[in-house]
Order: sequence, then C-alpha cells, then structure tokens
Amino acid sequence: MHEASSPRTVMVACDLDRTLIYSKNALWLEGADKDAPRLVVSEVYKGSPLSYMTGAAEELLRTIMDWAIFVPVTTRTHAQYQRVQLPKTNTQPVTEYAIVANGGVILHQGEPDPQWQKHIAKQIAANCSPLEMIAAHLSKPEFQAWILNVHNATDLFIYAITDRAAIPTEFLTELEILCQGSGWSTSLQGRKLYCVPNPVNKADALAELARRTNADTVLAAGDSLLDQEMLAQADLAFRPLHGELHDACWQAPNLQLTDVRGVLAGEQILQRILAVLQSQLGADRNAARRRADKL
Repeated sequence: MHEASSPRTVMVACDLDRTLIYSKNALWLEGADKDAPRLVVSEVYKGSPLSYMTGAAEELLRTIMDWAIFVPVTTRTHAQYQRVQLPKTNTQPVTEYAIVANGGVILHQGEPDPQWQKHIAKQIAANCSPLEMIAAHLSKPEFQAWILNVHNATDLFIYAITDRAAIPTEFLTELEILCQGSGWSTSLQGRKLYCVPNPVNKADALAELARRTNADTVLAAGDSLLDQEMLAQADLAFRPLHGELHDACWQAPNLQLTDVRGVLAGEQILQRILAVLQSQLGADRNAARRRADKL
C-alpha cells in the first residue's frame, strides 16, 4: 500500500524490432490499402526509411513517456540503436535510460554506463568461454552453405546472417549443445542467428535499472526468445501474435497477448500499457493535485 505522499514509480521496458517498430516486411497490413493506418518513420538507414510505427502508436508512446520511466530494450548495438528515432516530450527529450546489446550495455543520457560495463566484463570472464571460440565455430567452411557472414557485436556477442531455409536441424541442435556447455545461449530470429553469453541478458539489465530508480512496478513487452526472461520477471508483460515466443506458444501467468499481429500489435501493446498506467497512477496524480490545491 502506497501512501498518498509516496507516488508509485512505474518502469515500462519495451523491445524495439517487431514489438515497437517494424520494417516494411514485418508490417502485416492485411486489410485494404485505404484502411491502412498512418505510419511514421522510426528509423532511417543510409538515407532511406527502414522502420515504422503507426501515428497512433507514436502518440501513445509520447503519453506513456510522461506517465512512466520508459526504457527501450534491444539486442541492437549502441550504433544501431542510435538510428532509431523515438518521440520526444517536454519532460523527456531523450530517454534517460536504454538497454542495448541485449543487456550488455546500459545507456544513461545516451552514454554507456561504465559501472555496468565492468560488471558485465567480470561476469563473462568468470562464466563463459571466449567469444573467439564461438565465432570460430560459426565460421567453419562446412557451414558456409547457410552461415553467410558472422558479425562481432562490440565484443559482447556474435550474430550471423543466415540462409534460414538451408540450416540443417542438426546444426542448430549441436550449436545449442556447444553454447550451453560454454555459458552461452542461442536464438534464431528471422535471418539472424544470435549466440550470446548468459550474463548478457535483458532481464538482469532491467532489474538493475529498476533498482537504481526504485521502480515499484515493471511492465515489459517483447516478441523474441531473448525477451522471455525479461517478460517472465515483469509484474505485467505483453507480447504480439508473432515472433519466436508466439511460434513457441510461450505463456506465463503475468502475460497478455495482443489480438492482432504486425505494426498494429505494437500499437495495441502501447494502448494496454497506457491503460494500466492510468489505472495504477491516476489516483496518485489526483492526490498530488489535491495537495497542490491546498498549498
């Protein structure tokens, strides 16, 4: 029970790609063109629009950012995240915190937090096989038919661009066994195959931010297996009707599913988050107004 003098602090953590923002191939606009929602560009890459959200979603997100601590959470590297253009508000021109590199980096006012980087480096050194070993395995010549290229994500994890249809099931099984024995995990998202050290995860980074900000409640949204632990630990979680978690039929007691998929699912997730915020925090705001009126 919170006293009127101690308003609650709510943190909203939202995955980006295919949860909040969508490439043109992931929009899933299935109705008539004349009924399509207005889209706004959320990312530009090499001078061309790359990702979108609906206009309504942008307005919802702007309102959410005024009600709660909004934390973008993504597997993107810091450089890739910087391309994303989230709405700004008068009270929050830049998100105070963001989680990038799948939790390997916490940004504060847009800059990497050195304390968290030292913590992650120490955990990886103590519990995980070297990144070079995983990279060398994925780069074996016999895998070139489906591993098209291998990328080092700022020395935190590895991801490969694949020909997904050509990947043998036994390759994925053997890779998972190798990673599990090395303190790593795997995730296949579209054409990208991720191999990530276990300490580099979204859930631990989000828990750290909740601790720092004294957040009483955490709401989270995501669509991939890399989001699963973050969603499971949230007070209330949301996922769309697409993505790895949907394909795996993942459920949890704290989880709500959207009724739609694609970019409209992103909009619906924000609608539901805002409804929760208004329900939970509305009484606090009304009490604060009453106190202000008495002054």
